[in-house]
Amino acid sequence: MADNRSRAEVGAEIEVAVDGAELAAELHGDPADPAILLIHGAGHCRLNWPDEFVRRLVAGGRCVVRYDARDAGASTTFPVGAPPYALPDLAEDAAAVIDALGPGRAHVLGMSQGAAVAQLLALGHPDRVATLALASGTPGIPGEEQPDLPPVSDRLAAFFEQVEQDAQAAGAAEVAEAAEAAVVESIVEGERPFAAASRPFDEDGVRRLAARVVAHARDIAAQSTNPYLLDAGTPWRARLGGITAPTLVLHGEEDPLFPPEHGRALAAEIPGARFLALPGTGHEVFPEHTWDTVVPALLAHTANRDDPACPTRPA
Repeated sequence: MADNRSRAEVGAEIEVAVDGAELAAELHGDPADPAILLIHGAGHCRLNWPDEFVRRLVAGGRCVVRYDARDAGASTTFPVGAPPYALPDLAEDAAAVIDALGPGRAHVLGMSQGAAVAQLLALGHPDRVATLALASGTPGIPGEEQPDLPPVSDRLAAFFEQVEQDAQAAGAAEVAEAAEAAVVESIVEGERPFAAASRPFDEDGVRRLAARVVAHARDIAAQSTNPYLLDAGTPWRARLGGITAPTLVLHGEEDPLFPPEHGRALAAEIPGARFLALPGTGHEVFPEHTWDTVVPALLAHTANRDDPACPTRPA
């Protein structure tokens, strides 16, 4: 039991070799429990999944695997502005993580770009996905496949325009040269417009997390730039009806990037999918006020489905 509590608190660090990269992963919980693989969004790393959220899943009898994607956290990074991979490669990476760690398949939870990766994983490797949970997602590729869905909010569109102007004026390399404190503040201000407008923005909490994220990153400039430059590949919205994994779609009612209609449309495209709206939530990784809703929903969703055991720690 002591070893399991240690895993839940700290996490067992693992390096996973994939095609052309090394991915840093960690396990939390009892390896005998069902495995849940967490796939983070663009510009984030595994630390963006809140530690207490992970602990609650562990307390519910799940072994949680969270990892840094390419160009994120402690995983392999590539030259800023020139990522030599595409979005479908991230789905292959997720399959490789499941294979390398040994459970054969896992329950999969993806957020934002991670939700897109999870869709591709479920389509390309249905045998690896016991259940699917998609948070803050959209059906298929953002933009070109969604003429029937609302665009980003005016507030967020103005933010994107300002970011683009600033980037053109300064250049991406300036991110790498900036003082750590300045990078932290940049991350805080970058998260602010994605949060729900109806609730106070947790500036102090976001700042503390941003400091950890910057300290954890091998190359924060690559993490902040490359994931947004990826070729999404062949559009796949029309293929979503082929997903066979039981699916839960979770979506903030105040999401300014993908308004709630995106989540509802995503659920409608996947046979049997259930939709769970999250009040007072924007395009953000499960704020604390959602945990009493989200954690029980995820535990129920992943229960009694011939659960795959969590991998044991490699020697």
